[in-house]
Amino acid sequence: MTQPHNRAPFTELADYLSRERDTILQRWRTAVESDPLGSTASAISRAQFNDHIPEVLDAFESELRDPKSDADIRAAESAAEHGLHRWQQGYDQSATMSEWGRLHLCVLNAIESFGSQHPDIDTNIMISARQALVRLCNRGVCKSASRFAWLQRAEAATRVTELEQGIEQLQTVERERAQIWREAAHDLRGSVSAVSSAAAIVGSDGVQEAIRSQFSHSLRKSVSSLHVLLSDLMSLARLEAGHDLRVLASLDVGQMMQEFGAAMRPVAAERGLFLKCEGPESLSVEGDGAKVRRIAQNLVLNALNATERGGVRITWAHGANTGIPQWVLCIQDTGPGFRDESAPTLARALREATDEAQWVEARAESAGDQTAQPSSPPTLESLSPAHSHSAQPGEGIGLSIVKRLCEVLDASLELESAAGKGTTFRVTIPSRYAN
Repeated sequence: MTQPHNRAPFTELADYLSRERDTILQRWRTAVESDPLGSTASAISRAQFNDHIPEVLDAFESELRDPKSDADIRAAESAAEHGLHRWQQGYDQSATMSEWGRLHLCVLNAIESFGSQHPDIDTNIMISARQALVRLCNRGVCKSASRFAWLQRAEAATRVTELEQGIEQLQTVERERAQIWREAAHDLRGSVSAVSSAAAIVGSDGVQEAIRSQFSHSLRKSVSSLHVLLSDLMSLARLEAGHDLRVLASLDVGQMMQEFGAAMRPVAAERGLFLKCEGPESLSVEGDGAKVRRIAQNLVLNALNATERGGVRITWAHGANTGIPQWVLCIQDTGPGFRDESAPTLARALREATDEAQWVEARAESAGDQTAQPSSPPTLESLSPAHSHSAQPGEGIGLSIVKRLCEVLDASLELESAAGKGTTFRVTIPSRYAN
């Protein structure tokens, strides 16, 4: 439909929507929290919930004032970042798409309210405004879905890399075995009886025993690594299929994490690393103890694998005072940090999402939002050489399992890492859940 030439009513509508912005956003959040798909919404701050939507609404108002502006481009960019932010906050794709539908209804209601207050307004103006809103929300759905699809491909790429590493391990074992047989053939060459010599080597304590022992050790190590890899793949498959549901009970996180630290300390000691646990002795929450422990275990094992000197620190505490009951688990290491060329794809995506979330919080704080939490996860000084770490077998899948567990628990996952610093994973988990 051809746009009316008179832009004044559109400008008046845009001004009205700008004045009603807080009401629209509050009604949107209330609508999302009442949606069965939107359980995560009640566990995050107002700044985290709104994230890039104010920019989307700004762009919509700009388009109403001037349809020739670049508002559609800015709205698309903000919508894509909204999808990234929701992924980090533990939303699934259906919940994010449902949010756009709720936002559409809330803005449409505001447009209709404007129309009822101006009964003499041209019908074509109201039709054009509704059409512009449909285009806005359609862009939002498409860009958010595209961002989610990219992140899912990143996780899939991580799994492919892990499987390729597993195949490489088997090929290494095969090469070692072939080398042993070549050496055995060399030793057997010149013997009067190949059969008797082979039998003698198998049963003797001669030089071949060291080679046989080395091969046996390598084989056992590879089989053990593959067993862990396959177990993790099975766990990830169960999580992705929705078979591993949240089981809530009263939980003392302080006691549980101290016991977990005591169990993991010998593992760190074997590598010559420290493992420190810091947090309140008692921290009562509502949660799924098995899943929280699995998150901590995967992150600590990844941290130990990445660290050559120094160690790992586990901390837990109450969340920031934002009116939302939460607690925070941090895993910090003194490793060399993630480098883009060696880090799993999922880790790079998490770091990008963390940077984006911090920008959202800082912007909200500067606008006077008292619920904003712009702080970065703290890191330790790196004590490990920069070249010491490359992606370890199973590391990417372990991180993918952590991300899926966070989604089940309505928890957010942040990653902080920099040159000269170690790596920190911060998990923010609700300490109470709605019925």
